[in-house]
Amino acid sequence: TKGMPGTSRYMATFKRGDYVDIVVDSSVQSGMPFSFYHGRTGIVFNVNRNALGVEVTKVVGNRQLRKRLHVNIAHVRKS
Repeated sequence: TKGMPGTSRYMATFKRGDYVDIVVDSSVQSGMPFSFYHGRTGIVFNVNRNALGVEVTKVVGNRQLRKRLHVNIAHVRKS
């Protein structure tokens, strides 16, 4: 359906250490991650009122970096 996401999307509880998938919802522009992180799986390291801190690995050259980003809850689902 069109429009804003349903309430169940915001009612999901997240804890530190949870695995989550970053899936961008284009109907919510606030807290949207950069396009590279769409479809990536990460670990929750911080929980805020309407955002989650997610740690994702990114390959840069010949090394793996752990990137930490804060993402609106609308763009996250449990893995």
